[in-house]
Parts: sequence; C-alpha cells; structure tokens
Amino acid sequence: QVHLVESGGGLVQAGESLRLSCAASGRILSIWRRGWYRQAPGKQRELVARITSDGRTIYADSVKGRFTISRDNAKNTVYLQMNSLKPEDTAVYYCNLELSGTEGYWGQGTQVTVSS
Repeated sequence: QVHLVESGGGLVQAGESLRLSCAASGRILSIWRRGWYRQAPGKQRELVARITSDGRTIYADSVKGRFTISRDNAKNTVYLQMNSLKPEDTAVYYCNLELSGTEGYWGQGTQVTVSS
C-alpha cells in the first residue's frame, strides 16, 4: 500500500505563486510516473502535469509556461510550482502516483483558491 500526503494549497491573489508538495510512503519498489490533477466545482478531474521515471514531463496547455513539476527521488516527493496563478486555476489539486499501468494511488487533495 502507498500513502500520499499533499501540502501547500491555500488562498492567493491572481499573479501570485504557490508550491504544492506530495510525499509518498509505503511499499514503493519503483515508480512509473507521478502527476498532479485538479478538479474544479462542476467539472471533471483533469491532468495538470505529469513526470515519468526518466524525467519526461507533460503539461496541460492551460498551465504551460506557468507551472513546473519536479521531483526529489530521495524523498519520494513530487512538487508543483505554480506561478502567475489565475482565478481559473482554482480547484482541488490531487497528487497521483502510478507504480504501473494497473496500480495507482491518489492523495486526499489540497484546495487552491485564486482570487481576482
């Protein structure tokens, strides 16, 4: 079993920055990829950013150039640096960890609210 703990969410004004963290613990032999998703009220959960075991990253078009995903393998932690935040970035952000294509885990979510 793998346990994910997110932190770093909060209330900020448009244009400001936040950094989310997601620490993983438990039975982790190898990680295929890790990602951040978000879900705004009334909308489906969407992929924000993802990083694979070999360091390849992908981003949603809406966050390209503003958000950066990174990781610290020694700490089993993944980060999401969010700059130039916009009100439309307001959502609950979820950390995801995939050990394989059939085994994945989710964090409990952290609220990010951006006021205009």
